[in-house]
Amino acid sequence: MKMSELKLPEGVRIHEAKSAGQLAQDLARDVAALLADRLARAERASLVVSGGSTPVPFFQALSLAELDWSRVDVTLADERWVPEGDPASNTTLVRRHLLRNRAASARYLPLKQPGETPEQGLAAVREVLSELTRPIEVLVLGMGNDGHTASLFPDAPELLEALAAGTPAPVAAMTPASQPQRRVTLTYPILGEARHTLLHLKGHDKLETLARALAHPGEVAEMPIRAFLKPGLAVYWSP
Repeated sequence: MKMSELKLPEGVRIHEAKSAGQLAQDLARDVAALLADRLARAERASLVVSGGSTPVPFFQALSLAELDWSRVDVTLADERWVPEGDPASNTTLVRRHLLRNRAASARYLPLKQPGETPEQGLAAVREVLSELTRPIEVLVLGMGNDGHTASLFPDAPELLEALAAGTPAPVAAMTPASQPQRRVTLTYPILGEARHTLLHLKGHDKLETLARALAHPGEVAEMPIRAFLKPGLAVYWSP
């Protein structure tokens, strides 16, 4: 499948690159420009990113951007409930690859807080997120081949509450049976209010997944990425 074959909703923009490295550079350039534009008009701006291996080159490129990073809040769309330093920790990934070089002065708001379980730590996570500049200025999402994004997994018992527009909490504990670790995720109300949402994808398998998601846009619980396939979204893809 080719990106040009996808039937995207009106108002969804596509950015395609020939390589993952080039896409990372393009994405970093565009995210930096969006943040700079906001900082020219406001005291602070917020950036929410996702974990995994795909964004690593993007993080590395963005860390070199000439921004007043001291005025940028950075946090994650979701986190595994593991200690910092664990190979599965998204915070460890972000500290290692993004919060360095010029971006070392950004204000980082970690989702992993003290507590044996996500439920025990939720109050502390909510307190940390109270410092996040809202609405989110730039949200960079990924997507799994099951159609999940952030930790909004189709098999999580907490999914419908986390997706509900009326959910008051900005963060939810998630226990998807398909995943080895318990997690916390930002909920749809806070993710959905982002001024700019960018979907970062790599590989032809992700095009196939996106095509499946686009085929039945109303069935959000089956593939939660569908909640974000709406006008204003920018899809960044490379082979």
